[in-house]
Amino acid sequence: MRIFLVWCLPCGSHLCRRSWICTAHVTESRIGNPQLTARHDTTQPLSSFRLELGNGRSGLIPGRRTETDVPTLDVSRTTIHHTPTGNMPHNKVDNEHMIRGNHPVAICSWTKKKVAGPVVNVTKHLSFPDFSLDNPRTVHDLRLLGSAKLSKEKSAVQIPDVSKAIDLRHLAGRALYSFPVRLLDPATGTPASFETTFDFQLNDSFVADSKNHTGSAGTESSHGGSGLTFIIVPDEFTVGRSGPWLGMLNDACDEEYKAVAVEFDTRCNPEFGDPNDNHVGINLGSIVSTRIINVSDIGVSLKDGSIHRARIRYDSPKRWIEIHLGSEGQEFFSAPAFSGFLDLSPYLKEYMFVGFSASTGNLTQIHNILSWNFTSTSQAFLRIPSEETCQGKIILGNTETPGGPRREPISNFLIFAAAVVLALAVLVSLYYNSKRRGDKPSTIILPENIQRPRPPNKPRSFTVNEVSCATHGFGEYEVLGSDYRGSFYRGKLPNGCQVAVKRFSTHFLNSNGSDGRRILKDICTISRMRHPNLVPIRGWCHDKGELMVIYDFFPNGSLDKWLFGAGVLPWTRRFKVIKDAAEALNFLHSKKLAHKNMKTTSVLLDVTFRAALGDFGFVLSGSGSRKFESAVSQAADVFEFGVFALEVIAGRRRSDLEMEEEEEKDLLNFAWRLHERNEKVKVFDSRMGSLVNLEQAIRVLEIGLLCTLNESKGRPSMEEVVDLLATDRPIPELPLSRPVALFPYSSTTGLCAGYSCAPFQ
Repeated sequence: MRIFLVWCLPCGSHLCRRSWICTAHVTESRIGNPQLTARHDTTQPLSSFRLELGNGRSGLIPGRRTETDVPTLDVSRTTIHHTPTGNMPHNKVDNEHMIRGNHPVAICSWTKKKVAGPVVNVTKHLSFPDFSLDNPRTVHDLRLLGSAKLSKEKSAVQIPDVSKAIDLRHLAGRALYSFPVRLLDPATGTPASFETTFDFQLNDSFVADSKNHTGSAGTESSHGGSGLTFIIVPDEFTVGRSGPWLGMLNDACDEEYKAVAVEFDTRCNPEFGDPNDNHVGINLGSIVSTRIINVSDIGVSLKDGSIHRARIRYDSPKRWIEIHLGSEGQEFFSAPAFSGFLDLSPYLKEYMFVGFSASTGNLTQIHNILSWNFTSTSQAFLRIPSEETCQGKIILGNTETPGGPRREPISNFLIFAAAVVLALAVLVSLYYNSKRRGDKPSTIILPENIQRPRPPNKPRSFTVNEVSCATHGFGEYEVLGSDYRGSFYRGKLPNGCQVAVKRFSTHFLNSNGSDGRRILKDICTISRMRHPNLVPIRGWCHDKGELMVIYDFFPNGSLDKWLFGAGVLPWTRRFKVIKDAAEALNFLHSKKLAHKNMKTTSVLLDVTFRAALGDFGFVLSGSGSRKFESAVSQAADVFEFGVFALEVIAGRRRSDLEMEEEEEKDLLNFAWRLHERNEKVKVFDSRMGSLVNLEQAIRVLEIGLLCTLNESKGRPSMEEVVDLLATDRPIPELPLSRPVALFPYSSTTGLCAGYSCAPFQ
């Protein structure tokens, strides 16, 4: 609430019939720094107050009371202003008004409700005449994701990265401007107008010359890859699938992830409606083009190896798009390759990222972007506080003029009489109430026992039929994932709430020697826990031999899809995920609880990319008795967190048998080896590029290794881990060499699966 103090002068003139002359001060107006005055009388409602310009001109001309007659001010700030009577700028304030004093009598307020003010244009322009590595702006302003690189030889963006890939098939990459661009006015839903021009080259012969493929891929490499797109996307870390998806979308993208793209496609995919292998398409949130242009009709061959120039122009007021296509150094064709009506507003957010994506499929192709210019202009409305009158907010003061009517004080006798009547009424009421209670029997009638309604979000027990209906009979298409404990299903409750159902397998329950009642007790206990980094439990099902847990559904899925998929998570997001997971474990441990299943598939991401722990283990594998499990489960969580941190840093799973070097197959063993050689940087995910905070990443790596030490050899608690992640406190010194054996906790039964538990040979 903005408070605006208005100073008013009482007027005793018979002409104004008890009106008020008010003055205020507004700074930084478009017309300088004037003082403003306003007048109100009883012939106008109080809501018709108008601020007049300091030259005495009325803001509302009598007889023409329309909003257009009111001067428009570009108000940036209001200040309280004390105006002496003699300095009033209004030239009509004189002795006629018989002004006796200047009193603050009203406080007027402007609420935070805004109204549309003057329209301004917000313009963003970026220019890359080339992508030379000698220009520091190129590296700073461009974000490369997936298989994308800056080619020093061509001074171009190149997708895929030929320097790292042995096989150039089935690769995808993106090159985005590093900073978001405003493309929508959220107040009006008006998209921005934009124009982009870029030179590109789709090179097949380069692949044939530089890569000696064998088999069918080698013989068909000259037939083209999948293509290039100019793309507008909501984030800067997702990479789409390869092949006909052109790097636009992937399996982790839900229906809320809407990408806008203009594709230059050199592969015919009839299942997506492609007419041939030489066309341009417009894609709106889907890999299926809503508009397709056969560029063979205008004499253009996208895959002939020549440099092409494209211009895409979008006119927001007309909702009109034009696509021009020509050759390098040649003016654009007089007529666009395509022009037509197109409303982009349903697919845009206020701020989005612009750039390029490309991919290869069974065939290979090098996509080069040689230059790029982009300009956008979006409308914005200056927010001016809406006028709110003083009606109902006037604080009456001593504003009567001498000689004016005065109220007589209330008689003391009337006050005394009212008090006596009230006292008598109370006494009579007490007398009759006591008499009625004496006539009634002493029998106590209890109220009817009505069950208190259950809060809608309170965890509860579900039946098998309820869960089956929510998951469409545990349908195959509702499966979200599975592990040795059971399967996850997507579901929807009758109230519309989306849930994820963990259905424990009979084999898991039997192999751990646990009955359902023991696990059910843990489920009920954890379901009462509330923390921002814990996935809420909606309920459970222990019915007809089934045991299930119902969690809230997280639309971005589990971390492993983002960490090990085609996209590249930037370091800042990885560090935030590690801190969120540590906070969740620390909270559980403070409540004498444990997670018992700490891994990347158990970390879920919401729409804001906040990490939350779910998929609780409830039973610690190989722990034996319940008493022993309680003693070691928290220590096992810390060990698991250390391995989890290494996975997030390295961007690979803890065990990868496809790695060429034997020592690299086990991540924990590999990290300790590099620590011994003081080469910890080699653990980092190379896809993150140069945007990694090396000092911070090395610190997290050392914390992860610290968590894998044996319990009696320096393994920290989660409280200490959270403190180390949040501060710059020195980390306890790690041993110079890897411990002989690494165990989650002090037991050797059934615990070594997936870990580097065995001693060195």
